[in-house]
Amino acid sequence: MCVLAFAWRMDPDWPLVLAGNRDERHDRPSAPLQRWAEDERVLAGRDLSAGGTWLGVSERGLMATVTNVRSEGGPEPGRPSRGWLLRDVLLGEGEYAEPTPELIAPFNPMNLLVFTPDEARFWSNRPAPELRRLEPGLYGLSNAGFDHPEWRTDRLKTGLGGWLGEASGEPARLADLLADPVRGPAAEDFPVFLRNETWGTRCSTVVRVSAHGHGDILERRFDREGRSAGETQLGFAWPGTASGPDPAAPDTMPP
Repeated sequence: MCVLAFAWRMDPDWPLVLAGNRDERHDRPSAPLQRWAEDERVLAGRDLSAGGTWLGVSERGLMATVTNVRSEGGPEPGRPSRGWLLRDVLLGEGEYAEPTPELIAPFNPMNLLVFTPDEARFWSNRPAPELRRLEPGLYGLSNAGFDHPEWRTDRLKTGLGGWLGEASGEPARLADLLADPVRGPAAEDFPVFLRNETWGTRCSTVVRVSAHGHGDILERRFDREGRSAGETQLGFAWPGTASGPDPAAPDTMPP
């Protein structure tokens, strides 16, 4: 992912909501959001170059995403894949299934977010290995440090905060915010949605986790012109205490 905002334990109905865009080269092959063949409890897209992913959910009660961090000279070849790290975390197996600050140090500059029903954790390996547990709040993350002030991140955080105050709670409303093409006043102010024929927004993703043991994930995909290239929405189970009507229960979600 390249820009995202998330609300952690800010709403009694939705303890976790995340919305973000993946910006990537259009010629890098990827598979759309789906349940993985090796473990159907994992819902994620797939990077077909390195085999990993950029964001995913596991019905074991885990959601994880990764962003790169801007660095002089760009990523160094030969370092382990950040997407493969996420693959291990989601599957709960492999060398990186239980990340530590020391374990992620060799990767190219990155931020890692992992959510469970009980906690939200943030890792980074630049400028030094770091692990922190997050308090309830509204956060933004892009290709810089944690909650670093940035025009498009702040814009997305504001939109998510407004969504939390709405009655409908529709994921499509958040996905529309991710399509925002407006640039900020400064030359370095990137828009939330990046349209570029070589490297731009490939997909927008919205994840909602309810307090009642269910969630859903919506992915909208785009071509190099920024036009719609498909949409997938899947429901998933999430460990929780079911009480009262659940706004994310499977019979309320679209097919």
